[in-house]
Amino acid sequence: MSLDISGILEGWDYRPHQLIVRKIVGDDGCDKIQMRVDLGVLQMEWTDRPDGKRPHGRLSLLDHYQTVLEQQKQKYGTDTRFSLSHEDCEKLQGESYQYYYRRISFFELEAYDEAGQDADHNLAIMDLVRAYASEEKDKLEFEQYRPFVIMHRTRARGLSAVQRKDVAEALRYIEEGIEEIESFFRLYDRSDLIEQSNELKVLREWAEQIGKQRLLTPEEQLRAELQTAIDNEEFERAAEIRDELKKYQ
Repeated sequence: MSLDISGILEGWDYRPHQLIVRKIVGDDGCDKIQMRVDLGVLQMEWTDRPDGKRPHGRLSLLDHYQTVLEQQKQKYGTDTRFSLSHEDCEKLQGESYQYYYRRISFFELEAYDEAGQDADHNLAIMDLVRAYASEEKDKLEFEQYRPFVIMHRTRARGLSAVQRKDVAEALRYIEEGIEEIESFFRLYDRSDLIEQSNELKVLREWAEQIGKQRLLTPEEQLRAELQTAIDNEEFERAAEIRDELKKYQ
């Protein structure tokens, strides 16, 4: 069997500044994601850990550390003996990067429920690090990304609701996301950042767009969706919407 991947890449060109992904069925019969990069392709599992590994026999590193934590609680009746070293946090950060790349791929593939699950995974990592990291700098390294991941989870939930044509539910998810991000800034005594937050700006503008959809004509709704796709760098979706708009020209 040849190890040359030229055949896989043939006709599937890399385009700078665009996220190029596709869903395939692997030789094992399982769904997988391929992401085109300049020097080749990244392949990720559709479920569980993106690289397909089972660290310490668990589904993920997060699962492993959560299991160790529960074992400590059961053995000693307290969690005070459990902590995450700097090395532990670095490993968890590596896992969070994997879930991030798959999450943005899920968005591009309009697999919004799966994108939301991967956002939940990374938020759970952040919760674990915030509670048990032995070094403060590791906590801050993760916490700086919390508003961004909350925004992604909110987008995933909202877009899933929009797919089901449930605008009211989408708006509820957006409001919950906004409140969660605002609470994060207040927790760290940085209420001044609430008005500056790009994540909050995106969610508020999106809520306004969705709220208007009930009153839009089909063409206006498509144009609103096009702008959202462009803002979110969902370029393949934007191209599809442009094709749909041609029938109104």
